[in-house]
Amino acid sequence: MSEQAIIEKNTGVYLCSGCGIGEAVDMAQVEGVANDEFKVPLCKSHDYLCGDEGVAMIRGDIAAGTVNQVVVGACSQRVNADRFRFDGNHVVRANLREQVAWCHEDGDEETQAKADDYVRMAITQLDKSDAPEPMTEGEFSRTVLVVGGGTTGLNAAREAARAGYDVVLVERSDKLGGTAAKWTKRMPHKPPYRGLQDNDTADLIASVEADGRIDVRLDAQVTKTAGGPGKFDVEISQGGTPTVEKIGAIVMATGWRPYDPNKLGHLGYGASPDVVTNVELEDMLADGAVSRKSDGAAPKNIAFIQCAGSRDPDHLPYCSSVCCGVTIKHALQLREADPETMIYVIYDELRTPGTAEEFYREAQEAGVIFMKGKVKGVGADLTVTVDDVLLGEEVPLQGLDMVVLATGMVPNATTDGTILPDPDIDPFSAFPVAGGEEEAEEEAAQPAADDEEIDLPDELEANNSILNLQYRQGPHVPNLADGFSDSHYLCFPYETRRTGIYTCGPVRRPMDMAEAAEDAAGAALKAIQAIETVAGGAAVHPRVGDLSYPKFGLTICTKCRRCTVECPFGAIDENEEGYPVVSESRCRRCGTCMGACPVRTISFDNYSVEMVNSMSKSVEMPDEFDEKPRILVLACENDAYPAIDMAGVARQEYTSQVRVVPVRCLGSVSLVMVSEALSSGYDSIALMGCKSGDDYQCHFVKGSAIAQERMGKIGETLKSMMLEEERVQTYEVAITDSHRIPKLFNDLAEKVDEIGLNPFKGF
Repeated sequence: MSEQAIIEKNTGVYLCSGCGIGEAVDMAQVEGVANDEFKVPLCKSHDYLCGDEGVAMIRGDIAAGTVNQVVVGACSQRVNADRFRFDGNHVVRANLREQVAWCHEDGDEETQAKADDYVRMAITQLDKSDAPEPMTEGEFSRTVLVVGGGTTGLNAAREAARAGYDVVLVERSDKLGGTAAKWTKRMPHKPPYRGLQDNDTADLIASVEADGRIDVRLDAQVTKTAGGPGKFDVEISQGGTPTVEKIGAIVMATGWRPYDPNKLGHLGYGASPDVVTNVELEDMLADGAVSRKSDGAAPKNIAFIQCAGSRDPDHLPYCSSVCCGVTIKHALQLREADPETMIYVIYDELRTPGTAEEFYREAQEAGVIFMKGKVKGVGADLTVTVDDVLLGEEVPLQGLDMVVLATGMVPNATTDGTILPDPDIDPFSAFPVAGGEEEAEEEAAQPAADDEEIDLPDELEANNSILNLQYRQGPHVPNLADGFSDSHYLCFPYETRRTGIYTCGPVRRPMDMAEAAEDAAGAALKAIQAIETVAGGAAVHPRVGDLSYPKFGLTICTKCRRCTVECPFGAIDENEEGYPVVSESRCRRCGTCMGACPVRTISFDNYSVEMVNSMSKSVEMPDEFDEKPRILVLACENDAYPAIDMAGVARQEYTSQVRVVPVRCLGSVSLVMVSEALSSGYDSIALMGCKSGDDYQCHFVKGSAIAQERMGKIGETLKSMMLEEERVQTYEVAITDSHRIPKLFNDLAEKVDEIGLNPFKGF
């Protein structure tokens, strides 16, 4: 038994009457809840708890040994976290400000009842949870692996080395620098952001090769990657000889390739040798004078066609971002070589944001002609027909000597360019992901055979993985539909769905060399953060610093594989007996596995199904004669809970019938939480999570989608309980949706009035 398990819990409840809380509720009555109902050893009030005097009061009681776990009844858990952090002591917050005093009527009976209930829930949360103990077993590596030796990878390796970390840099070819090393000039990336600048890739290569912290491996590739951050075992094959390295974190900087121009026949490619791509033109500029392929003559009239394959649903649906700037660079290089050259740039939307605007002005001043319109076709004689927007008619450009197609950027996310399906879903579609409670229990009673083989799609069986992950979820880093690595694009741009593996540069999104260098620095710093965080047994993004991790009670595990299949981050594998094995350092602590488990054998020290159920049941439930409905809201702590807080900050009033319990992610919500809440008398239940779908905003990728799938089957449970399906609702609530909160809550209250109170009240 751990030391933590035998320490007696001494709870101290500290209540703040500041910020209007004391005016909204009777603090003496709130104290009575703690003292009379829960018999806590200590309960104190203060009119400014987050001030120095209030914090010192709590620290003094902790130092005296009076309390070793703390309830703070004051503002939201989202604010003053540093003030109410007492290391070594379990702290729970009761939100009496944003979700009670600031959104309900002062002195109202129901406002008071809500404040009392929030204190009840907080004390219960402490009783049903423990301060987590970190998992720090084994040796942790602090070496960063950078895969890809182009300019992005070189910058990532250099930045990690500058920060004092050893780096292994793996490059498949026999030289560093990638495609950019061949270029003569680059777009301006320094003030005044005008003029062609020399390509400094050679200097970057030299600095990396001279750095004693960077181990460069050429003609090498990663053949196996196992483990997790801090404990990766990476097999690197160089010259046919494999070696295994202990790696702390991985930066994937495998770059890009141009879109296949052979698919652009409608723009004349292949019909004439003088229709070339921007990459082919770049090679000509590097070799010296530009000449036509057909006759070797220097071109005097050149048309650049923008978005050649980009922003086209039949080709690349996204903007490749860099093409406009590259075209301007090429135009200026050609005009510099021969000022008599006539250059036309045909664009639909020219994108030169920020400092690139000066570069665009420079091209205008140099005489480059920009035409806004869409290209209708390119003839074999190089006649380009343009649907000119300004003229409102089709204009033929004749007498051209060369046509340059600004082809887009395609990420090198696999070795052969395959764009993969979501490896977290497709390979395991045969396994159940969500279902009704009765169905789940029935399936759980029939464990999968230990020797059952899993049929993977051909794309995943193919040996085209860059990292060759030895994960149950497949060998690849998950990609989006267009092949770019998947991440939470708003909040965690470098993170992939494989913890400790970070992407940067054009494999993440289209970008130029300057952007890629900054991106590389960001990814390197995130890799370092992961190394240091997991070495202390803590979680990385988004629950940075969380010391908890899922614990599995294998004695009742049925080997149903739900936790393995639903984990968004590949943190769970299976042993030879078919039981789940968690990699603590890979785990993001979202709790999706907990919500998936039909036999409730997965929990965290400070978060469990039992804890959430006990919190919801701790609310004082009015009986059917009081006609006071109660609505339970299970709110995602990342988006929905902040939105509810901000509704309070804006002093938006709504029904005081709601009781909000924050959850790590809707993916952690078990059907049992819903059924037991209904059994205890709640009249309605709302699950509020992040936006799902292709442009998801869920911090844990697919938690909201999984919750919606599960709740889609809740009708079976409600039917068995003789309850209406309308009593349980699922909402997508963004962090910016605070204005929606009052209507959502009030509509739920009206629905309860319409269908009546829960008949389970009083039982």
